[in-house]
Amino acid sequence: MVGAVLGVLLASGLVAAPPLAREVRAATPDLTLVGDARYDVQPQDHRVRATVDLVATNHLKDSATKRYYYDRTFLQLQPGTTGFRLTSPTGSPSVRVTKTTKDNTIVQLTFGQRIFSGRSASFQLRFDLPDPGGRPARDVRVGPSLVSFPAWGFGSASTPGGSVSVAFPPGYTIQVFGGQFPPPLSGPGGVVTYASGPLADPARFSAYFVADRPSSYAESTTSLKVAGTDVVLTIRSWPDDPAWGRRVTALFEQGLPVLAELVGLPWTRTGAVVVQEAVSRATGGYAGLFDPSAGRIEVAYYADSFVILHEASHSWFNGALLADRWANEAFASYYAVAAAATLREPAIGDPLTPELNKARIPLNAWGALGAGTQATEDYAYAASLALATEIGKRAGPDGLRRVWTAAAARVGAYQPAGLDAAGGPVERVDAAPDWRGLLDLLEDQTGARFDDLWRVWVIRDAEAPLLDARATARQAYAKLVADAGTWRLPGSIRAALRAWQFDQAAQLMTGARAVLARRNEVDRAARLAGLQLPNRLEAAFESTDGVTAGKDEADAELATIEVLVAARDARPVSPGPLEQLGLLGQSQDEQLAAARAAFARGDLLAAARGATAVHSAWSGAADAGLNRILAVVAVVLLIVLAGVVVASSRRERRRRAGLERRGAGL
Repeated sequence: MVGAVLGVLLASGLVAAPPLAREVRAATPDLTLVGDARYDVQPQDHRVRATVDLVATNHLKDSATKRYYYDRTFLQLQPGTTGFRLTSPTGSPSVRVTKTTKDNTIVQLTFGQRIFSGRSASFQLRFDLPDPGGRPARDVRVGPSLVSFPAWGFGSASTPGGSVSVAFPPGYTIQVFGGQFPPPLSGPGGVVTYASGPLADPARFSAYFVADRPSSYAESTTSLKVAGTDVVLTIRSWPDDPAWGRRVTALFEQGLPVLAELVGLPWTRTGAVVVQEAVSRATGGYAGLFDPSAGRIEVAYYADSFVILHEASHSWFNGALLADRWANEAFASYYAVAAAATLREPAIGDPLTPELNKARIPLNAWGALGAGTQATEDYAYAASLALATEIGKRAGPDGLRRVWTAAAARVGAYQPAGLDAAGGPVERVDAAPDWRGLLDLLEDQTGARFDDLWRVWVIRDAEAPLLDARATARQAYAKLVADAGTWRLPGSIRAALRAWQFDQAAQLMTGARAVLARRNEVDRAARLAGLQLPNRLEAAFESTDGVTAGKDEADAELATIEVLVAARDARPVSPGPLEQLGLLGQSQDEQLAAARAAFARGDLLAAARGATAVHSAWSGAADAGLNRILAVVAVVLLIVLAGVVVASSRRERRRRAGLERRGAGL
C-alpha cells in the first residue's frame, strides 16, 4: 500500500501525504501495546534501523476460577522489513514473520513469559528497512544522496501514548510528508532528530521522509541531432544512482528529435542542455523543472517516462512560445504523450478523475508554482492535458504546427488575405500569445472553432463577456471583409481585434464602413465623369490609420472630380464671335486631358490646378474676346493719337521755320 500510494503522491508532487491507516491487533482488545519508535538513518549501510520500545499491558481481571495471561501478540510493520530481533529485561522473547504483502509485514511477538492480569512487560523490537534497489519510485531508498522511507507509529488502536523519532546524519535537506513533527533538533555530531512527542493514537500515525544531500554529480555528455541542429546534452546524476542517468539519457536522446518533428519547430537554444537529478521538493507538480535561462532541466529521481518527456517538451513550451503557464504545461504534456506513443514508451498523462474535479478551477486562475494548493495543482495538470488533447483533435497535427510557427515568429492573427502573395509586410505582435492570442491563432490557422473549449476550461466568470464581445466583433469583421472585397481593412482594426479591444474595434469598423460608402460615391462620380480612378483611396484605406486617411482621401478625390466635371461642363457649346476671339490660340481640350491624366495617376493637385485653369478659360472666353477687341481698339487709338501728335509736331516745326525765315528777311 505504501508503495502504491506514495508513488502516486510523489509523482504528483504532493507536499503533504495523508496518514496511512493501519491496524495493530492484540490477541484480544484487552491487551494493549504502546511503542516509542526510533528510526536511525544509516546511509553507509543503505538502510534505516528501527528500534521500538514496547510496553504490553494486560487489562483483564482474574475471576475466582480463572486467571488470565498473554504470552504472544501480532504487530504490523512496514513492507520489506528485515533483521528482526526482540529482547526483554525478563524472559526469552522471540519474533518471527507470519505474513508478508506489498502493504505490510506481520510479525508474531512471543513474549517468552506470561503477562498476567493487570501486569505489564517491556520489550525492545529492532528491525531494518533496507533499500531493496530496483524501481526508482520504490518506497525505501537509503543512500548518500537520497533517503526516502515511511516512518510508522506502533501501538494498539485508539490507545494514546508512544512516540516516533527519526534521526538523520548531518548534511541532509529533509522534507516530511504526513505526520506532524515540531521543528527538528540538532544533536552531537550534527545529527538531526525529528521527535513527535506523545501520540494520541500511534496506530494511525505515519509519515514519509524524503531527504537529499548535496554532492558532486556524476556527469556525462552526449551529442545528438535535433531538427538538423547539433545539440550537446549533459546528464548529471547522483553518484549512487547511475540507473537514473542511463534511463534519462536514453529518453532524451530518443525523445528530443521526435518532439522536434511533432512540434514542427527548429531547435533554437544555444549552448548545452543540462539534465539534472533532483527531488520533488525542487521540481514541482510533474517532478520536473525547466529553467530556460540556465538551460537546465531538473528531473526527479523517481520520474517516469511521461514526466521525462514532459520536461523535454519544455525545450519548446517554456514561456517563450506561449505566455500562460497552463498552455505551456498543457502542450508539454500533450507532446510527451505523443512522443511516448511514437517511441512505444509506456507513458500516459494523469487522467482527470472525479476526485481531481473536486478542485476544479478555470485554468486562467492557475497561478505560479507553489501559489495554490496541491489539489489545485493536480487538477490543473490533468485538466490542461485534457484540454490540449481536445484542441489537438480539432486542430490536427499540421494545424498545431502552423500555430506554433506563427507564435514563434510573433505573427498575429487576422492577417489580411493574400498578404504574402502581394509581398506586403507581415503584421507581428510584440510578445508570446497569452490565452487570448492562442485562441485567435488556433481559429485563424485551422479554420476550426475553439471558443467553446475556452468557456468550459479556461476563462474565469468575469472573462465570459470578453468572449461574447469577441464573437460579435468577429462577425462584424467577417462581414466588413466581405464588403471590402479586394480591399484590405485598415491595420488599426486588426490591431484592436488582436488586443481584444472590441469597443475600439467596433468604432473603427463603423468608420471603415463609412469610408467604403464614400468609395462607392467616388466610384459613381468617377464613372459619371468618365474618369479613371487612381489607387490612392485603396492605399489610404489599407494603411494602419485607414479610417481617417481613407475619409480624407475620399473627400479629396470627390472634390477633384467636381473640379474636373465643372471644367468639362464650362466648355462653350456654340461659341459666339467674342468667345471664339477669347479662345483664339488656346488648347483647353488638351489641358483638360492633361488634368484628367494627372487625376488618373494620382496627382490630385496637378489635376485640380489644370482643371481650374481650363474652367477659367472656358467660362471667361467672352470676356477674354471682348478684352482682346478692346485691346485692339486701344492699340488703334494709340496709333491714331501717335499720328496726330506726329502731324502736329511737324506742323509746329514748319510754323517755327516760317517765322524764322520772316525774321531773317527783316
